Amino acid sequence: MTLTRKTIKAFARSFSKDESGATAIEYGLFAALIGAVIVGTVATLGTQTNTGFTTLSEAMAGSGGTD
Repeated sequence: MTLTRKTIKAFARSFSKDESGATAIEYGLFAALIGAVIVGTVATLGTQTNTGFTTLSEAMAGSGGTD
């Protein structure tokens, strides 16, 4: 084998054993999952909070508590 082939083979072996990129991708996926859960939770709680305030406002307006 020539020196270039040996160098390419050594590089291919070391590249196939390197897992640092996989770890970064996993952290990115975890961050995206956590972000999606936060967005879903905020959207759900926001809708429920808005409904609660609307109900309270209508009840106060119906009882003559506000102008």
